[in-house]
Amino acid sequence: MLNIDEIQNIIPHRPPFLLIDRIDELEPGKRAVGRKGVTMNEPFFAGHFPGKAVMPGVLILEALAQTGAVVMLSREENKGKKAFFGGMDKVKFKRQVVPGDVLTLEVEIIKDKGIFGVGKAVAYVEDKVAVEAILTFAIQP
Repeated sequence: MLNIDEIQNIIPHRPPFLLIDRIDELEPGKRAVGRKGVTMNEPFFAGHFPGKAVMPGVLILEALAQTGAVVMLSREENKGKKAFFGGMDKVKFKRQVVPGDVLTLEVEIIKDKGIFGVGKAVAYVEDKVAVEAILTFAIQP
């Protein structure tokens, strides 16, 4: 398990844009399971939406991408580098995420081409899929 300090030693994201709270499982270069506790204190809820707080889908994708970045950057040869979004495909939003939810963020690398990786990403609330996607990562050369 990685705590918030250990996560920040791997990826460069910082609050308010650090969207994962902990990593529960990690196989460097292969897969990770992370968590994000969603609270009403998130800055994006001020405008999304007044009277009906819903976490923006793109930020759920970003939380998944950050989890994938932990997977890719935890490999010894990638330590100290940055991971960038290379693309997303087959994105499906299946349920809203609201304050009080805990997102479980799972990313499994399904293609590894050196500085490029493709991951199957799924975000759950309890046992229900909220978002699924195929994400592409590019590692800073």
